[in-house]
Amino acid sequence: MSIEEIALEAEDRMEKSVALLVDQFRGVRTGRANVGLVESVRVDYYGSSTPLKQLANLSTPEPQQILIRPFDPSVVGDIVKAIQASNLGLTPNSDGKAVRLNVPPLSLEQRKKLVSRVKDLAEEARISIRNIRRDANKQADQEQTDKLLTEDEAATCKEEIQGLTKKFEGKVNDLAEKKSDEILES
Repeated sequence: MSIEEIALEAEDRMEKSVALLVDQFRGVRTGRANVGLVESVRVDYYGSSTPLKQLANLSTPEPQQILIRPFDPSVVGDIVKAIQASNLGLTPNSDGKAVRLNVPPLSLEQRKKLVSRVKDLAEEARISIRNIRRDANKQADQEQTDKLLTEDEAATCKEEIQGLTKKFEGKVNDLAEKKSDEILES
């Protein structure tokens, strides 16, 4: 592999780590209603575990409420059970056709726990990025051992990978700070 191929592969994997973090942050509660809280809840639908966003239309008609309108009204009971089992801390209200979730304001203690969770998720993403750096550096060393890269080229490749690592760790830090501020402000 060339320096460019190693760097591109590392960059692609680091982007995926950041994208996963963004997706995980969507499921972390803030003081406002957000469909991201429930869209990945798994519902037992005719024997298969299906994400809620595939079974229903999700919306936030009010700042403190999530409205779930299933495409098939017969699954309302299953949706209610899945939300109760999901440990979101939200109580579903059902009228037989739709499910409403009232999102209560967060206490200071809950906010601190959520900020701690955000920090943990961000650290997992940083570790993932560092592991990708390690794998890319190993690849560069292997290419040097196999005489496909010179010593200087391997060093250049490692510098490029270190630059990518710093860039993506910065993105993770920015995302975590933004999410923590969002939790604490609302």
